[in-house]
Amino acid sequence: MCGIVGFISKNKSLPTAEREVLLDKMCKIITHRGPDEQGTIVKDAAALGMRRLSIIDLKSGQQPIFDCAGNLAIVFNGEIYNYQQLKKELEARGHKFKTNSDTETIVHAYEEYGADCVKHLRGMFAFAIYDFAQETLFIARDRVGKKPLFYSKTKQGNFVFGSELKTLIEHGEISKEIELSALDAYLNFGYVPEEFCIFKDVHKLAPGSFLIYKNGEVRKEKYWDFEYSGVSDAKTEAEYVEILREKIKEAVKIRLISEVPLGAFLSGGVDSSSIVGMMSQILETPVKTFSIGFNEDSFNELKFARMAAKHFNTEHHEFIVTPDLVEIVDQLVWHFDEPFADSSALPTFMVSKMARDFVTVVLSGDGGDELFAGYTRYVTDKKRSGFASLPKFVRQNVLQKISENMPHGAKGKNFLYNSSLDAVERYIDSVSHFSKLNRNELYTADFRAKLNGDFGKAANLYKEIADSVLSENATDKLLYLDSRTYLPSDILTKVDRMTMATSLEARVPLLDHELIEFVETIPAELKLKGLETKYIFKKAMEGIVPHEILYREKQGFGVPIGDWINSQLKTRIHETLLERKTLERGYFDEKYIKILLDEHTRNRRDHSHSLWILWMLELWHREFVDK
Repeated sequence: MCGIVGFISKNKSLPTAEREVLLDKMCKIITHRGPDEQGTIVKDAAALGMRRLSIIDLKSGQQPIFDCAGNLAIVFNGEIYNYQQLKKELEARGHKFKTNSDTETIVHAYEEYGADCVKHLRGMFAFAIYDFAQETLFIARDRVGKKPLFYSKTKQGNFVFGSELKTLIEHGEISKEIELSALDAYLNFGYVPEEFCIFKDVHKLAPGSFLIYKNGEVRKEKYWDFEYSGVSDAKTEAEYVEILREKIKEAVKIRLISEVPLGAFLSGGVDSSSIVGMMSQILETPVKTFSIGFNEDSFNELKFARMAAKHFNTEHHEFIVTPDLVEIVDQLVWHFDEPFADSSALPTFMVSKMARDFVTVVLSGDGGDELFAGYTRYVTDKKRSGFASLPKFVRQNVLQKISENMPHGAKGKNFLYNSSLDAVERYIDSVSHFSKLNRNELYTADFRAKLNGDFGKAANLYKEIADSVLSENATDKLLYLDSRTYLPSDILTKVDRMTMATSLEARVPLLDHELIEFVETIPAELKLKGLETKYIFKKAMEGIVPHEILYREKQGFGVPIGDWINSQLKTRIHETLLERKTLERGYFDEKYIKILLDEHTRNRRDHSHSLWILWMLELWHREFVDK
């Protein structure tokens, strides 16, 4: 696991020493991603660099790695789990290997298959290959978006890329002009979606895509996507269960390849318990497991984590998160690069920090909710689906108008508005933190004017994504939407940044692309059966995971920020959100912010997520814009 950086200079006559200094700065700012060593090359127009966290081929896996002729150089972040099999196939085709690393396998696969090399890789990755003979840069990102990759063609005509946004900022040619549509998207969803970047001149390479840069031109292509066709394999439920169990076990098994200590996150939920259960069947020694808890009972899952740890006889470790640990929030803001408001990042960071004291690699259960319909919001949407039978005229001209004319905080205002929307729009509104209705109240008139046609741009894009699914099944549409948006932009961003902040590698078996492609053929009715979430997954895990864990009420990886905002964080958040410095940015109406603070303080309404979003945004400004 590593971090990669690089730039292609328009002016090839720039002194090599000058570019080496710049490349070194870009590498060093992401030392946390790879504390073990640094590798760079500056040659012709190209400058490639990486920081390495040594996992596989500790002795000879240093990067950059070259092909036999020395024409191709690669820097790579990730793990390729089928590299040994792929290496044998490439050797049979005449390729000579100098190392035992998965990185070199990618170089030879690129030699053999060109851009199609990505289709032969099974794992998580972001990598860059420069062809010195053809003066071509090839960068690619894994199918689901486990590993990040930012890029920009600067106004000066240079191409810059890196694993984290801060590496591009370090390059010095990136403008800090804010993309207002990305800011609106952040307030809408609590994260900046993959299709946006908070800075105008920077982009994210989309999951399942590659990019070719040659002669100053950028060409992008998508090579993989989730496919919800609505066509199943017509298997029986028992057949699906049997195959699913074996595919999950195999996805776990191939992720146990490591030359360094390995363990697992264990929350006590269905997903993490299933991963630990499979690991305990495969490994000969007890699995090292790591859990986080809270003093607040309603957020504490340690009871179930302990139950799973005892059942699987693991070497178990726990940590209690207390409000005073929120002092590290400024550190987390720096690691995320863009505004990010998922408060579960805090316990994710703490459990990663604890795990790093014992292991270098962990397996996690992320992805199960998007793959098997595990979120309770799918149930809520199903319950509200009956509103779609109302004529659109009634919904828009009666329910919606009544909602819009109701005063702030009036009971039923948000419910009526949500019920007035079409099916996909209703779901998008339900996963919004500041909905369209609330953002209209939050924004100043000046900010709304600046947004103009970009207001709600992300929500409109989300609707297009959901509507592009071939399947007519409502659940399939929502699973596809969340897999394309919430999964890479929130869940995987959180896991990547927080584990890498502590120099820990996280592997995610449930997002193995071969497993995903099988699960997509399972009928939606076996994922969300009636109001039972993850039905088929739970059936597959029966006899492995304790029944009490499989069929307990879903809790989620929540944080008691509502209580914390009214206690230890109260003064800091109030002062920050109402400071002149904050208000003079011109985004938000001061009266509306005061209403949110007042209602939350008096326990009249829970605005904890809204206040956290606003606070994280202001802390981000102070870290990345003001400094």
